[in-house]
This record gives sequence, C-alpha cells and structure tokens, in this order.
Amino acid sequence: MLFVKRILPVALAFGTAWAARGQIGHEYGAAWAGAIGVLTMVAVSGRADWYRRLPVIIAIGAIGWGTTGIISYGKVVGYGHMADLINTSYGLVMLLFIGSLYGFIGGGLTGLALESGEQRKPDWAALITQMIAGGILGWGLLIFELEWLMTPPRSELWAACLGVALALGWYLYRNGYGHAMRTAWFAALGAGIGFAVGNFLQRMGNTSGISFNWWNVMEYSIGFCGGCGMAYGVFGGREWPESVAADKFSNRIGSIFMFVIIPYVVLFEGAGLKTITGTGEGLHEADPAAFAFRWQVVMWVMSATFAIVLYRYTRRILENPAPAKISLLVICYLGWYILISNFISATWLTPAFSSQHLYWVNLFVIYLLTRKYQPMSVDIAETGYKNRLINYWLLTVLFILALSVVAVRAGKVNTKTKGRWEPGLYIQQGQ
Repeated sequence: MLFVKRILPVALAFGTAWAARGQIGHEYGAAWAGAIGVLTMVAVSGRADWYRRLPVIIAIGAIGWGTTGIISYGKVVGYGHMADLINTSYGLVMLLFIGSLYGFIGGGLTGLALESGEQRKPDWAALITQMIAGGILGWGLLIFELEWLMTPPRSELWAACLGVALALGWYLYRNGYGHAMRTAWFAALGAGIGFAVGNFLQRMGNTSGISFNWWNVMEYSIGFCGGCGMAYGVFGGREWPESVAADKFSNRIGSIFMFVIIPYVVLFEGAGLKTITGTGEGLHEADPAAFAFRWQVVMWVMSATFAIVLYRYTRRILENPAPAKISLLVICYLGWYILISNFISATWLTPAFSSQHLYWVNLFVIYLLTRKYQPMSVDIAETGYKNRLINYWLLTVLFILALSVVAVRAGKVNTKTKGRWEPGLYIQQGQ
C-alpha cells in the first residue's frame, strides 16, 4: 500500500518529467522536472500543513534538483558503452555517483523545506552561503589542485556539486534535521541506481537492434528511481513534525517561480529557435527558421495561458487545500511540460511512434492513481536505517559492477550489431 499509494505516483510523475527534460536539458529543465516530482509527493502526502506551503516547498525542491543539472555526463555515458570491463565499470559507477549527487541535493533541500517548523526554522542565508562556499572549495581542491578529472575535456562541475552536497549534509547533521537527512540519502540512492541502470538499459537496447529512443529510457530511469528514493525517504520513516505556518508572500513568490520563472527560462533557453530548427529540417520544411518561429509562438501563447490559469488555481488551493485539487494541479503542470517536449520534437507532425507518446500514457496512469485520495491507515516506519544504508550502498555498487559484466558479455556475443561499438557517438550526443 505504501508503494502503490505514495511511492508509485511520485516515481511515475518524476520519471515522465525527467524523460521530457531530455528534450530540454540543463539545470532549468531539471528544475521543472524536480518541481513536478515534489508537487506529486506533496499531493499524495495528505498533510494539510504541507498543502498550505505548497509553492514554497516546490520552489525549494526544484532548486535542489535543478542545481546538479550543471553536471556534464555525456562522456561518462560513453564509457558505459565501451567494449571492455574496466571502462564500462568506470562509466556505470561514475553515473551512480553523479546520480547520487542529483538525489542528495534535491532530496535534502526538499526534506529541509518539509521539516521546517515553528520551533526550528533553517537559516537559509547561512545554508546557501555554506553551499556556495562548499561548491567553490570542492571544485578548487579536486579539479584545480588535485586534477581529479572525471570527464575531460568537458566541464568538471561534478566536483562543485560534491562540495555543495557535503555542505548541505553537514548542515543537516549538525542541526539535527534527521528527516531531511534520511530523504537526502534515499533520494541519492534511488537517483544513483536509476542513472547507472538506465545507462545499462540504454546499452542493452542499442545492442538489441530495436529502434527506439534508448537515451530517453535512461532519462526515465533516473527520474523513476529518484522519485522512488525520495518518496520512500519521506513516507517510509517516522512521522514528520508539524510544518511552519504558511506565509502568503512566500507562497506568492514560490508560485511565480513555479509558473513563470521556470517555464519561461525553459522557453528562452531550452526551446529556442535553434533547437526547434533542427526538428524543422528533419521535417523537410522549405524554411526551417520560419517553421521554428511559428512553433515557438504557439508554445509561448500556450504557456502564458497555463501560467495564468495555474497561478490563479493555486491561490484557490491555498485558501481551501484538498488532495483532489492538488492532484489536478499535478496533471496540468506535468501535461504542460509534456506539451513543450512534444512541440520541440514536433511529435504530432511525424507519423512515427516515439517515447513522446508514452508520456501521455504515464500521465493517464498518474491521474488514475491520484484522482481519488485515500488516506493510509498505517505507515511503514523503518527505524535504524543508518546501518542498513551502508549495506544498501555496498550492495548497489556490487550490483552495478555485475551489470558491467553482463553488458560487456552481451556486447561480445551480440550478432545484430556485428560488433560495432561507437562510444564516441554517445559522447557527442550527451549533455
């Protein structure tokens, strides 16, 4: 019941959003996907105190999940497609590490927003300052001084994100935010597994010779497993303390961040003319730039409508919060993101079936899971998870290494690809 009612909806929504993020990329695309995952988690929580702070919680969670969108991982994905065990293992293990950074920062900040109470409020200014300092020191020590390069000659901002994660973890630990720390670790475990397993699935899919967007499968895997980890971190432990009272001004700023700042940065940066023009050329348009411009105008008008309607609807929710209303907000907010992804891909102008169509299937399933809220009578409270968590991580590393062996052996015996290994292709296509 815990999985079906609380974890699965979050995993499906986050996985779908992260897959749609594949058309957009970077930190702004990850922030919108993170906002959708956190929104779904709050929707199925049944917590009235969280409902009244909905925009603030989502904004903080989106910033957390979006931060690590600056990491370059395309070359590491390429290592996961090599023909030898050492390079393949390196690629999968590094993706486990990068994914865990996504989850720790995203889950940690989300948990901190949920755990903020009247008796103990985080010092956000101090925390942000420490995280920035940690990022600078992490990059300076590991990259500038020690030259521990993971993805040369690409960006090595993973080291900065590691410094940010360490600063956040230390803040949570020394201030006693146990719920947020638990959420951070399980979100890290889930997102890390999702990234590594997703790369494995991508490689197996390409090896099979089946024509499909296997890169998108990897992206969906990150979001689905990361959503599982974050939701389990929130719902699988002790009862959370009463949250801080809602603040109208903060909620208003959070709503603007949700419905204006994130979407329009995505439209400016991730759905620009250059991106859509590439799709236009594929459709044999006589004037790809004109095609892209028309398509972009449609996205802007559509997004303005969504922004106005959802902003006003959210204000009504905050006046009289109810699970059914927030579930509808989840569907509309995710549907908006899917539409932008569809527009960029010109999904409805091409006859071929693609992963873009499956997003709508996911959206319908999410609607079925969240449309009728039923409070759970019993939550599974896992205690003493810290010692188990070490075992979880050790087993995960062994599991990923085992997948590396399977991937290499499957590549050697495969006959459909005739032994063609082109890791450079994935390095070029990666972010």
